[in-house]
Amino acid sequence: MQPSKSDYGLIDTAAIAVRDGRIVWVGDIQALPNQYCDYVNESLGQRLVTPALIDCHTHLIFGGNRAREFEMRLNGASYAEISKAGGGIVSTVQETRAASDEELLQGAIARLDNLIAEGVSVVEIKSGYGLNIADEMRMLRIARKLETLRPVKVLTTWLAAHALPPEYRSKPNDYLSEVAIPGLRQAVKEGIVDAVDGFCESIAFSAAQIERLFEEAQSLGLPVKLHAEQLSDQKGALLVAKYAGLSADHLEHLSVDDVTKFAESDAVAVMLPGAFYTLGETKVPPIDALRSAGADMAVATDCNPGSSPISSILMVMNIACTQFSMTPEEALAGTTRCAAKALGLQGDYGVIDAGALAEFAVWNVQHPAELSYWVGSSPLHKRISCEETA
Repeated sequence: MQPSKSDYGLIDTAAIAVRDGRIVWVGDIQALPNQYCDYVNESLGQRLVTPALIDCHTHLIFGGNRAREFEMRLNGASYAEISKAGGGIVSTVQETRAASDEELLQGAIARLDNLIAEGVSVVEIKSGYGLNIADEMRMLRIARKLETLRPVKVLTTWLAAHALPPEYRSKPNDYLSEVAIPGLRQAVKEGIVDAVDGFCESIAFSAAQIERLFEEAQSLGLPVKLHAEQLSDQKGALLVAKYAGLSADHLEHLSVDDVTKFAESDAVAVMLPGAFYTLGETKVPPIDALRSAGADMAVATDCNPGSSPISSILMVMNIACTQFSMTPEEALAGTTRCAAKALGLQGDYGVIDAGALAEFAVWNVQHPAELSYWVGSSPLHKRISCEETA
């Protein structure tokens, strides 16, 4: 039995008219106005066409891997215990600092190619594994270079407030004053940063410390987002709401009592089911409460070497459905329309509407629910980009 098509807004015999890289008309081909006939020039058969997918939360650039920590977790060590023992983010920092630009670039390209092969046209990439000004900026420069090497739009996020490096152990305020904040100013001056993020958690930075960073971001005209409520309830989501942030990401420990206020801020709740899956967590984000409050829910890979070594957007869509009880329609919206909003790209990306950029994914499937159903292979037929149609 096929799922219902009506809820997805599907058009069985659709036409999309594109001019100069943007959609000028979309609807049933029988209703195509004569003036747009010249802008419909390719048949895609009976294939499904969706907006190209968007991965709105990644850590694609890093050195080494943390397979040993994966084993430790399987033997009973918690994420927090590994971090306190010198593992976790800090171990990746050491590997990243030691890696050459070319090594970091080639590793990121391999992971990016996996995403592109699954229909991704926009990817957000964070710093956060340098934890000094020079290496944090190096990561963002490499991220921007990826955009020149692959047909993808890259947005960069300053995540220096990710963890404390050994040289600043137990000195978070000094680290913010001497690295995270002045480094951000330099990144803005160089023009290599699009947003500011932090890790608000008991093993990272407090809400008060993150607020210092947000104040600086606001003064520099940059939007903010936050790793919030992943391991405990630190009220990071409410801090995002206070600063009219783009998104709060993870949210497993978001209090149901805080959902309404967060939703009223219009920030996006970014679900990262890959980390939940990899870490073997059991506390699920308050999906029902977020849904009832009308919050937009995005879905992203969180691709990173520690908690989510996953470079498959389709796989995390499946996990969002099977582990978080999101619907396949919500998972698709979460990697298109809602993901675009989480990056401040709404209207241009993530939708097939007049005025939007012509960024499409064409699939060898009969129904959009299949995008969350199949695991281990990509049914992508082709990607179509606005540059090809301009």
